[in-house]
Amino acid sequence: MKMLLPIAAFALMGVACSGETVPATPAPAPVAEAPAPVAAPVEAKDIVDTAIAAGSFKTLVAAVQAAGLESTLRGPGPFTVFAPTDAAFAALPAGTVEDLLKPENKAKLTAILTYHVLPGEVMSSAIGMQTLDPATVQGAAVKVVGSSTGVMVNDAKVVTADVDASNGVIHVIDKVLLPPAK
Repeated sequence: MKMLLPIAAFALMGVACSGETVPATPAPAPVAEAPAPVAAPVEAKDIVDTAIAAGSFKTLVAAVQAAGLESTLRGPGPFTVFAPTDAAFAALPAGTVEDLLKPENKAKLTAILTYHVLPGEVMSSAIGMQTLDPATVQGAAVKVVGSSTGVMVNDAKVVTADVDASNGVIHVIDKVLLPPAK
């Protein structure tokens, strides 16, 4: 018996040091994951449809239609539109909007609206901390000032910048811009 114990211990050591391994439990096969769903491409809307969808430009859209500018702002562009909100139009003196929408004031309305449009697409990142004087479609220049507190266009504050449209960009402003008197 004394002889069997050292032989058994020696045999166990030999098996342990032989380099043979005990087969491990096989890893489970990888589970195939379903591909992530791909969102259908969303077609960007033109400037007019983007303004309509926003819901806060009813007066602007009505004015654009009354001035006969809708087809232009649905065109290929690109355009940059400084879009006054309904609240900005409401801040004008009483009766101003109604008066501008009259057919006999179409030229004046067109001048005001085209003063809100730049030819080309100008994103807010292009302004930075600069002061620019770009010419509007109306012909007169607007003063655009970029600062650490935001962007101003004349005396209107850009409250929402870079609203993308298929034919340009909209910058939402808090006041209606009036072109300088000639």
